[in-house]
Amino acid sequence: MISINNLSVQFSGESLFDHVSFIINDKDRIGLVGKNGAGKSTLLKIIKGLQKADEGDVILPDGHSVGYLPQEMATESDRTVLEETMNAFGEVVQLEGIIAGFEKLIGEREDYESESYHKLIRKHSDALDRYHLIGGQGIHVNIEKVLLGLGFEREEFARKMATFSSGWQRRVEIAKILLQQHDVNVILLDEPTNHLDIDSIQWLEEFLESYKGAVVLVSHDRAFLDNVTKRSIEISQGKIYDYKANYSEYVLMREERMESQLATHNNQQRQIRQIERFVERFRSKATKAKQVQSRIKLLEKIDLVEVDLVDESGIRFRFPPAPHSGKIILEGINLSKDYPQKRVLNGLNFSVIKNDRIAFVGKNGEGKTTLSKVITGLVDYTGELKFGHNVVIGYYAQNQSDYLDPEKTVFKTIDDIAVGDIRTRIKGILGGFLFSGDDIEKKVKVLSGGEKSRLSLAKLLLTPANLLILDEPTNHLDMRSKDVLKSALLQYNGTLLIVSHDRDFLQGLTNRVFEFRRGAFKEYIGDIYDFLEQRRIQSLKELESAQRNVGVSGEGDQVSQNKINWEKRKENEKEIRKVKTQIVKCESEIERLEAEMKIKEAMLGTPEKYQKQIQDGSLYKEYEELKISLEREMKRWEELNYELEIMEG
Repeated sequence: MISINNLSVQFSGESLFDHVSFIINDKDRIGLVGKNGAGKSTLLKIIKGLQKADEGDVILPDGHSVGYLPQEMATESDRTVLEETMNAFGEVVQLEGIIAGFEKLIGEREDYESESYHKLIRKHSDALDRYHLIGGQGIHVNIEKVLLGLGFEREEFARKMATFSSGWQRRVEIAKILLQQHDVNVILLDEPTNHLDIDSIQWLEEFLESYKGAVVLVSHDRAFLDNVTKRSIEISQGKIYDYKANYSEYVLMREERMESQLATHNNQQRQIRQIERFVERFRSKATKAKQVQSRIKLLEKIDLVEVDLVDESGIRFRFPPAPHSGKIILEGINLSKDYPQKRVLNGLNFSVIKNDRIAFVGKNGEGKTTLSKVITGLVDYTGELKFGHNVVIGYYAQNQSDYLDPEKTVFKTIDDIAVGDIRTRIKGILGGFLFSGDDIEKKVKVLSGGEKSRLSLAKLLLTPANLLILDEPTNHLDMRSKDVLKSALLQYNGTLLIVSHDRDFLQGLTNRVFEFRRGAFKEYIGDIYDFLEQRRIQSLKELESAQRNVGVSGEGDQVSQNKINWEKRKENEKEIRKVKTQIVKCESEIERLEAEMKIKEAMLGTPEKYQKQIQDGSLYKEYEELKISLEREMKRWEELNYELEIMEG
């Protein structure tokens, strides 16, 4: 258990934290939430001990250690992936070297009866005992499991770290933290899903679910937060608000809290105004002096209720109407792309129809960005690519900094490509993307990653397009900005190709999914969750097919049979856990609805107190809505329990 006591931090004259306190319990799953700049990353650094607070302290029990993944990191290593990952086990590596040295010496000795020889044997035995005690014999298996789970191929274990992108190097840092799970009591993760594909994100969710210690994380991935966390700590205006809920539940509870807070504030202000009017009216009357003084003292004792200001600073925009185009947007015929050491796209044949909305998914490096660049004409290819009538492309690149002139100002970046009457509205457009005042004169080179992303989105609005190609558009965007972008895309009336690993963002946004793998892609109909479900069913069918084939071959491959049974059982157990979690949430919601209905029933039973709400029908309406919601949740509970019965046999 880690205790954070009366923590205070000042930054630029303002309080990031104002005497905040909370406890991290041994098996907590905590999501730190709050707007950008609220202090989430700072709090993680303070808990890790990398930054000092102005006041207060962090109490870590004896024997407790903390693992930490920063949001940004510079990795400079001349090791291979395997060597760098092994670096997480300093004592194991040291012992392996010592044991190898002892074994070499033992092999060279022939004085088997001497005291020095027996002493060498004892040292070798002691080193082996220590090696086995700390689990050294299983470390290589665990390393392979974690690296494969995070998306590495076995043949990549021997590649030098320097040959990988920063995103892949970051995966090695994640692996090092996860592999120390038996030695680390708390894992602090700052944006762990950055640069991870959907498969790796889901694997990380499962790993953290079984982790024995506590997890505290910062993330803008709503689905990841919902699946991992069970507690949300909001940082707002120097204070913290602690919710026993995942992110989506926290959002609803926060709205209720702010509504209650505002109502209490308004009632208090009304009471204060009444007292002030009384004091002002009777201040000069001697007969009322005692009452006036009594009310003045009452005013002084009132503890003012502060209302958290709602952050309205999210971006706001809509895409311009798409120009008319033909029914066929584009066709790829035997389309391929080779790089010096790898064929990324291999003989693709596909078509994109008007108003298609297609998600490109798959592991990093499988060709999603490459195909996007092929379509936009940024890289060459072999094969044929045919465009339909009047196709106009709007492109948002993953590496936006490469497509912005660092020496231009924000205003100049937009002004140089704006035409017609749009030029008179540049400041308004930039204001919609949170650039105002002196911000529009900032040079691009001093902008943060989030600011560059917003500026690039602003550029997309200047030229109406009927084919939008967006490569990781949610990188660096906060929750609210992602919601605004998704809303704008849902209203967009053109064709959309989008590369993203954000499941919540993709949900309901696309009607087709292209999964890239080994130079080709497989098409699935539906949105991202339809794709994940279809792929899960397909995996189970493949396991069953393999099981039948093993059965035909007789007893020749019992090991494969056992492996198939184990994998199938593991997949079934995972699905059972998910359904049980849904049942618990459903039961919690039923209890909440029943409690609210009892309150409404009590109000209906005392009409003299709630005459207005009964007469205008609002109380009956609220009661009926609760009743419908309860019936819906009861039906869902029955369906989930029936599903669980089937899964458990």
